[in-house]
Amino acid sequence: MDKRFLGRTGLEVSELCLGTMTFGPGTDEPTAHRILDEFVAAGGTFVDTADTYSGGVSEEIIGSWLKNQNRDGLVIATKVYGEAGPGLPVRGAGRKHILAGVEASLRRLQTDFIDLYQIHVFDDATPLEETLTTLDALVTSGKVRFIGASNLTGWQLQKAIDLSNHRGLEPYVSLQPLYNLLDRDAEHDLIPVAVNEGVGVIAWSPLAGGWLSGKYRKEAGGPPAGSRSGQEDWDAHDNDRTWRVLDVLRSVADEVDKTPAQVALRWVLQRPGLTAPIIGARTPEQLGDNLGATGWRLSDDQVARLTEAGDKPLPYPHNILAMPQFRRAKLQD
Repeated sequence: MDKRFLGRTGLEVSELCLGTMTFGPGTDEPTAHRILDEFVAAGGTFVDTADTYSGGVSEEIIGSWLKNQNRDGLVIATKVYGEAGPGLPVRGAGRKHILAGVEASLRRLQTDFIDLYQIHVFDDATPLEETLTTLDALVTSGKVRFIGASNLTGWQLQKAIDLSNHRGLEPYVSLQPLYNLLDRDAEHDLIPVAVNEGVGVIAWSPLAGGWLSGKYRKEAGGPPAGSRSGQEDWDAHDNDRTWRVLDVLRSVADEVDKTPAQVALRWVLQRPGLTAPIIGARTPEQLGDNLGATGWRLSDDQVARLTEAGDKPLPYPHNILAMPQFRRAKLQD
């Protein structure tokens, strides 16, 4: 598995990030440890979790595994925002909750530091300066190495970067947005901001909740047995665009002798600004299939066909800005 730098930092991470949201009720501890072992054996170093995944159990499972690993060879990412504990209504990205959250995550992970500490959701109720100064203090203390964010809008990400630059604070070095062949709204503002500012992009749900795994068929008329999707999710995706994307995905998969999931992950890996997709394997078998996305490349034509299949009309004002009569070439030196 190749390594990539996270944004403009000197932090190297594997090109696939192992997501652990299912660790707990969905994936028991022995199976989770096997998945972690196999991920590392394949060259993986980047593991993502959150304080709220399975009520903290995901972090605990990683912690029980991590204590027997080469800690310096791994990059552990977690998040803060949700409930501080069962039944507690404390939420957000305020100083009190962040400081309590980092201590709880360190205990569950059984580690002295967190490589990447991320704000899970933008907090409207807390001044952004309070959030950023608190995170900056955590980096200064050594408890956190780098900071990032997830689920922001473009202006929220840009404002956070500008405020950090203005105040001389540690900046967000990564963004974790929803991004895949079907969900591409991040292309309008978020990814351009990330590329322009040198922020690494870690895409969650790169298989669109299983829709890009190849198991969904239009003629079935509903979600496949054993899937996490319900009828509501099926109805939301049952449209010409989805089936067009899946048809092209299967066609390209046949051409390169890969599974649809491997091609969908490879497409994300080759997109501008992307550092790593987060693979959410619930079983070792799913992990093995996802690992097949590494070690090869799609051709430019294949990438273009996949991208074109999922293109949608641009929203305002991007549709205006894309008009040829309004585009100006940069002056050459």
